[in-house]
Amino acid sequence: MEKKPFDFGDFFDFSSLMEKTVGPFGAVILSLSAMVGSGIFVLPALAGKELYYASGGIEGSYAALWLAYILSGLVVIPGAISKAELSSAMPTSGGAYVYIERTFGPLIGTISGLGLWASFLLKSAFALIGFSAYVISIEAMLGINFDETAAKTLAIMILLIVTWINIRGVKLLKKIQTPIILFSVTAVILVAIIAFINGTVSSPRVPFDAALTVMSSSDGWIGLGSATAYVFLAYVGVVKIAAVAEDVVDPEQNLPIGMFFSLGIVMILYAGISYTLFSVFEGADLGIGNGGEPTAAPMYLLALEVGGSTVAFVIAILAILTMSGGGLTGLLGASKFPFAMSRDKLLPTELEDVHPIFETPHRSIYGTSLCMGLAIIFLDVADVAKLASGFMLMIFVAVNLCVIVLRRVESEHTWYQPKYRLKSRRWIQYFGIFFTVVLLILMGSKAIIGAGFAIVLGSILYTSYGKIHSTSTERPWATFISGINNVESELMRAVTAFHAADIENNNHLNLRQFTAAIRSLDWLPNERGVIRDFFHMLDTNRDGILDIDEFLIVIRTMTAEEE
Repeated sequence: MEKKPFDFGDFFDFSSLMEKTVGPFGAVILSLSAMVGSGIFVLPALAGKELYYASGGIEGSYAALWLAYILSGLVVIPGAISKAELSSAMPTSGGAYVYIERTFGPLIGTISGLGLWASFLLKSAFALIGFSAYVISIEAMLGINFDETAAKTLAIMILLIVTWINIRGVKLLKKIQTPIILFSVTAVILVAIIAFINGTVSSPRVPFDAALTVMSSSDGWIGLGSATAYVFLAYVGVVKIAAVAEDVVDPEQNLPIGMFFSLGIVMILYAGISYTLFSVFEGADLGIGNGGEPTAAPMYLLALEVGGSTVAFVIAILAILTMSGGGLTGLLGASKFPFAMSRDKLLPTELEDVHPIFETPHRSIYGTSLCMGLAIIFLDVADVAKLASGFMLMIFVAVNLCVIVLRRVESEHTWYQPKYRLKSRRWIQYFGIFFTVVLLILMGSKAIIGAGFAIVLGSILYTSYGKIHSTSTERPWATFISGINNVESELMRAVTAFHAADIENNNHLNLRQFTAAIRSLDWLPNERGVIRDFFHMLDTNRDGILDIDEFLIVIRTMTAEEE
């Protein structure tokens, strides 16, 4: 075989990387590339304001933001572990939507699909709004004059370009995006280090003391919890590594390594940058407190203070490029959810169509782009971040619950066979659910209203369309509830009948045993000819026996027909 020459661009092209096997280093890099962006360049001052006001205006409380970043990262870990396990059992397009729909059924699937679509959409809109903030920061150097209206107009223009690129495919830009992210992170870290070396950091103990002050009162803990939920948006990219679980070498070991190491690195990065920021500036300098409007370009101000206008200009350009790329891939990611829902007949089938030339889900991309534009025009940047985090918190609860349910009923739902799972009890998922719900509550009414809106709209959509067109079978959730209520579900009866007929305990049935099992269930006419025909129809490899997966096909078919 002719050896392909090395292309430096392939190192940064994760579409190429996924065609190979991904080791622990690749898993870490892939996770990092999905997380870095607006969490560094836009969120710090906005989240600092959230902490300050949610804690009742405790003086200097915003400087404790570094601790909120660490706590948020800890809450993400259970959801990341759960999604990694689920993806190895269901490696298909649609991600968390697929896991939730397969576990809970089409109604909850519709709600989660809308929630995921909205969160990705809002996260992308947030990136483009942040992009315009950095353009405003360097307007004098560029010789232009920008106000808020002009900034939103620019964001819409970039959105149109991003939409056009998504329709044509993003393979080329994927090669460029990752090195930009790596260069941006390196530059930001250098700015922070230089700030401590050259004396720009004038109050190095202020953030540490602020954390102690915040933790000493109940109001402070409420503010810290609200800020922790607010910055949750910065971490959600870590679960993207689960989407390539099949390509990871030794996934039982390397997926947790990839997630834990990347989370640890990003937690230190986010906490370190915010610690540096509030060691240099007081809240008023960043627009926090006294009714001020927090800056959406805090890293520009830090770079300007540390290295002057040239360094600040470089940071601004890197921020613009990084967040433009975030908007690009975010739009593509968001558009996948209507596409997957259409495939499951929960949305009109027209959304499943792909472009005749570029083979991209163009209708879904256009619809998502339109809604992103409306979010950019009509929503405040802080509201966009809060709504996006609120939606993702709701999804992380559902993902953790999926693992709890599926592990409980995997003997009945034999299709659930994850190739790896963390060797631990379900306490990790319970921890994730509890603290995620706490954060959702602490975020306040806007996040809860956003989640409630997704539930109401999803229920209406399912009732008016999905319920009519989708096919229902017994989902793991129904089996789980039946077990709790000590009511034997049809699927549980089928598994019991299989094992009762398997008198040799060799995990398969011959025709005679299959006949006994089917007659005990009374789901087919009690005639040997009918049962025999079903047996041979299922015995596709003609070996004269059926294992439990083949046996349950007829059971699921019969229950679906009855419904």
